[in-house]
Amino acid sequence: MGIIRTTRFLSRFAAHLLSPRTHYSQPSFVITSLVRPLNPNCLIPITRFCKARAFSSFLTAASPVLDLGSYEDEQKYADDLVLHDDDDDDELGKISVRAIFLCTSVDLKGLQVELSSHVVRPTSRSTNHTALKFCNYNPDYMEAGVDENSSSHSYVVVFQYGSAVLFNVEDHEVESYLSVIKRHASGSVLKDSERRNDDYVVKEKPLLAEAMQGGPDYIVLKNLDIDSIRIISSVLGQSIALDYFVSQVDGMVKEFTDINRMMEKTGTFTMDRKKLFQLVGKANSNLADVILRVGLFDRSEIAWREAKYAQIYEYLREEYEVTQRFANLDYKLKFVEHNIHFLQEALQNRKSDLLEWVIIVLLSIENIIGIYEIIQESSLVLS
Repeated sequence: MGIIRTTRFLSRFAAHLLSPRTHYSQPSFVITSLVRPLNPNCLIPITRFCKARAFSSFLTAASPVLDLGSYEDEQKYADDLVLHDDDDDDELGKISVRAIFLCTSVDLKGLQVELSSHVVRPTSRSTNHTALKFCNYNPDYMEAGVDENSSSHSYVVVFQYGSAVLFNVEDHEVESYLSVIKRHASGSVLKDSERRNDDYVVKEKPLLAEAMQGGPDYIVLKNLDIDSIRIISSVLGQSIALDYFVSQVDGMVKEFTDINRMMEKTGTFTMDRKKLFQLVGKANSNLADVILRVGLFDRSEIAWREAKYAQIYEYLREEYEVTQRFANLDYKLKFVEHNIHFLQEALQNRKSDLLEWVIIVLLSIENIIGIYEIIQESSLVLS
């Protein structure tokens, strides 16, 4: 009896496959379910393809609903749906990064005391920065039953030399984070017009075959952990600080260029000694800040520890041309140094000329006094 039923079932199944279709129906492996969207007003039924999706730290959107009327077979429908799913992975894995240079020095200890509940435990012995973690509460996500993940957090890495790198922070929230950092600025705070900004994007792709993959203004990682955040922040923070110091040196180069042009026209040098010494101090302090405080040539301890972080570190330094930009800065500083040396000699010569004239005047006075005494003695003898 079981053999007869099996034979009938196979016959009907073969007839169903060989019979011509008058319409296209939804494939049997596609199910209809109730799904709660991220921002729902009510529960709505949607069609979803049963396919295992790779884990992403960002919130997963509902699968697209496709019109089967434009597909010739179920396999093409499934292939196209998989392609759409991959595109969604690329879009949902984006994390915005913003690097800002807002002051010349930050009191990290005071900042850590104020935000002690948000400080992330350090993973290296480096003391030139602190990482902060903030929770982004969203009631829509809570109603939808979305689990907590990295997309529900913002990270801010603050460096002692004045850079701040913000991860997953909305544009309208940036100033609120910066206002807290400014309260602990121990150096001069830059005006909004002087502030340096740079935007970057990190994409998460758990199924990425390589450790990382670079692109124009973005980097693709398998996952963004706290060490990756520290590595990316270190390079972006140094890069944006280097921009500021380059602008300062450019200002000095322009000032010396104007002085040289004035000397070319008038043939005279009018800068006073105090102004020149101020320029000397500014040039030396800028070079010291770039090398010592920013630590432009200090390799991150995290990069020394693991090869994947070293790869990210080297890629970003090459992408932002940190070494080449410092070489350009050093060249400009040498130009400034050459001009300072020349102007110091000019001031020294001017001082020498002044001393020579003083000596001449004193000798002249001495001669006049001597002549006067001789005349007086002569008059006494004659009388």
